[in-house]
Amino acid sequence: MEKIQHKHVDVGGIKLHVAEIGSGPDVLLLHGFPEIWYTWRYQMIALANAGFHAIAPDFRGYGLSDQPSEIEKGSYSDLLEDMAGLLDAFGIQKAFVVGKDFGALIAYYLDLLYPDRVRGIVTLGIPYLSPGGQVLQMDLFPQDFYMRHWQVPGRGLADFGRFDVKTVVRNIYILFSGSDLPVAEEGKEIMDLYDPTTPLPPWFTEDDLKIYSSLYEKSGFAFPLQVPYIAMARGRLAEITDYTVKAPSLLIMGTKDYVLKFPGMEYYINSEMLKSVVPNLEIKFFPEGSHFVQEQFPQEVNNLLLGFLNKQLQCQK
Repeated sequence: MEKIQHKHVDVGGIKLHVAEIGSGPDVLLLHGFPEIWYTWRYQMIALANAGFHAIAPDFRGYGLSDQPSEIEKGSYSDLLEDMAGLLDAFGIQKAFVVGKDFGALIAYYLDLLYPDRVRGIVTLGIPYLSPGGQVLQMDLFPQDFYMRHWQVPGRGLADFGRFDVKTVVRNIYILFSGSDLPVAEEGKEIMDLYDPTTPLPPWFTEDDLKIYSSLYEKSGFAFPLQVPYIAMARGRLAEITDYTVKAPSLLIMGTKDYVLKFPGMEYYINSEMLKSVVPNLEIKFFPEGSHFVQEQFPQEVNNLLLGFLNKQLQCQK
């Protein structure tokens, strides 16, 4: 069986670590937080076996990719330019883009900025959120909701700094795989929710945790907290005037994903509001799926992913 290969690719002076396997139509896989390329391990093998070329980078500042020289060079705009540059480096004109968590936003925004580079979009865990819209209104969330905490520069890093890297990754995976909003008790921090007696989810092993932890030992959490939590939409995103996603798209949401409890989120996903900005959208709700549905139910997600990709290949012939 073909194995996943690893390389570093220079993109605008930043060396991005990239995992790669297979040959055929190109599929760019974009991770979320607290993930790195490894979150796509099951999908990459399935894609290669089905005749696709799977590419999964670590975003700048994550995992084995370079750290930018300045924290301000960690923004959505920077990541978008990195991904366009990565396609150039591989000589890829057009690719399918798969995004998880905030990686989903990078996938959608790539289509807004570079519509001729995107063949289709699959996202997990987060629907399209227009860079010009106000779907997520932070004042509607609890005061001690994790995003509100981590949007304060330095707060999340100080919170994480009280624990070793392995404990931080373990805690976030446990919190984010639940169906409840991660909210701290009044006067406490998010990491204070850590309970060492809580087991890892059954689909996430100690070996998985060891791999994630080793990569965060290298990168630390400064840039991962910058994007997606602290960095604001700026730079290239300000150029966008048409917020409509033209590419055919598939959204996969687990029914136990805590994101569905964001104020107004479930209504938005099922509303005409979303369909008006992503007109060619198919939505699949996955029973019992968590925020990490691609790791929790890899075979089932692979079937949905491959079904969508093969359908689009047929339509685009």
